[in-house]
Amino acid sequence: MHSAERPKPWKVFLAFGLVYLFWGSTYLGIDIAVQTIPPALMCGLRFSIAGVVMLAVCAATGHKILYSPRQIALSAIVGLLLLMGGNLTLSYAELSVSTGLAALIIAITPLWFLVLDSLLLGDHHISGRGKAGLALGIVGLFVLVWPQLQEGSLGRHELWASLSLIGGSFSWALGSVLSKRWQSGMDLFSATGWQVTAAGAGNFIFALLNRDLSRVIWTARSLGAVLYLVVCGSWIGYTAYIWLLKHVPTSKVSTYAYVNPVVAVFLGWLILHERVDRFILCGSAIVILSVILVTSAKVKEKTVAEELPAVEAAGD
Repeated sequence: MHSAERPKPWKVFLAFGLVYLFWGSTYLGIDIAVQTIPPALMCGLRFSIAGVVMLAVCAATGHKILYSPRQIALSAIVGLLLLMGGNLTLSYAELSVSTGLAALIIAITPLWFLVLDSLLLGDHHISGRGKAGLALGIVGLFVLVWPQLQEGSLGRHELWASLSLIGGSFSWALGSVLSKRWQSGMDLFSATGWQVTAAGAGNFIFALLNRDLSRVIWTARSLGAVLYLVVCGSWIGYTAYIWLLKHVPTSKVSTYAYVNPVVAVFLGWLILHERVDRFILCGSAIVILSVILVTSAKVKEKTVAEELPAVEAAGD
């Protein structure tokens, strides 16, 4: 990333804050919504509304929205990996496992980021300090949900839900890294609109095949949760996330996986009056420290010579 392309620090901090806050709150929103709306139908409704409105706003404000079939197809693939492979699995998992356990499993996402960033991008080297912060974040999340893990054992449904979250976290990381790699000249907000719209269509197709319409119960509470997910989770949070992927190393962007559970626990205490004990306080402090380590770590970018084969580099 050239210095001329670096965004102002306040924009980066604002984008991180939006992702941390609003995506942390989506755990609660998803849990409320799927109580009466099947997960695939909920995701289809959420992302279809968000995506279509995004594209309409882009068109109304002069942003180009019509691109080549290849460009739109690449955006659709990214959207399906992120918002169907990643988000739909989380929505289904919250029917069987607690949000704390789901957060602990999703905490492996930053590790997927490191592996895929190196294999598919290979343009950043995070320092030992940053890697230590990533490891510390997993420790903090383990402390955060330890009391919940002690209270019960995993049954068959919980086990399958946990395994699906592992696959979902990989899908999310893969989609994120490909989003960074496949920057093909599309307007950022238009590309985001196509991603979200494609995810909405994919989830709707799955919902129809799964006969979700025959099992849905429309309530004001669940529809309100969906509306919140559309506005705060998709329009604000997802747009900020895609913007960060374009301007910040993925290893730093992935810290959302550590902060979101802390926000979710705090909102559970504030809104649902859930108990906050020493494990939650200690785990939250460790997570915050891990984020400070990762976001303040130096990230080395490969030089042109490093990207060339040894013979070619030596011949310059």
